[in-house]
Amino acid sequence: MLPWIEIDTGPVPGCDAPLRLMQRGQEFSIFAGSNELMNSFRGGSEEALAVLACERLAGLRAPRVLIGGLGMGFTLRAALASLGPDAHVAVAELVPKVIAWAKGPLTGVFKGCLDDPRVALHEADVNRLIQSGQGAWDAILLDVDNGPEGLTRRENDRLYDSWGVKRALWALSPNGVLGVWSGGPDRKFKARLQNGGFVVDEVRPRSGGRRGARHVVWLASRPNRAAPPAGRAPGR
Repeated sequence: MLPWIEIDTGPVPGCDAPLRLMQRGQEFSIFAGSNELMNSFRGGSEEALAVLACERLAGLRAPRVLIGGLGMGFTLRAALASLGPDAHVAVAELVPKVIAWAKGPLTGVFKGCLDDPRVALHEADVNRLIQSGQGAWDAILLDVDNGPEGLTRRENDRLYDSWGVKRALWALSPNGVLGVWSGGPDRKFKARLQNGGFVVDEVRPRSGGRRGARHVVWLASRPNRAAPPAGRAPGR
């Protein structure tokens, strides 16, 4: 078997450990320390995150979708394939090197999806885009950690705590959906979504389509009811 070769590293704002881009033949992987965050041969569950969420937007005119985490583009490509030509897809990626890799050594993995006119790529914390406006998004898809906790940087905890759930609810349109990817189950986070006002479904897709490890996708729908009072986004 071919050995892994380190292609490049990139600092993560607010984190001591850098991300590492590794290559083995035609296979790529991104690590944070000893944790593999993503692999170019295993993106089935990340694709499922987008497909399942976008199914809930069927019939919606000009849907607005926010993706947190560029990664290797699995969620983005699946969202673009599931949405119509009038969709707007914003992608928030905090790490500049991840964007550089997408336009450099990983261009073959991305298959031109960043050139799609529906895509707006932001070098930014997804939390800032979530707070861009009340009801600003029809879907928010989060795949920035290996689960609902700040693995790569502790500041990401604010996406998943009680205030983070409230912010997401505030930022979604009525019937909007929050999709969260995780490497494994988390009963406390699921309960937090339910207690925060979402209607929650838990799905367990495989990383390799019909094969591979089972991951978890939570699809949390915002009920069609009166929006919370206008003003600042809740929390931090």
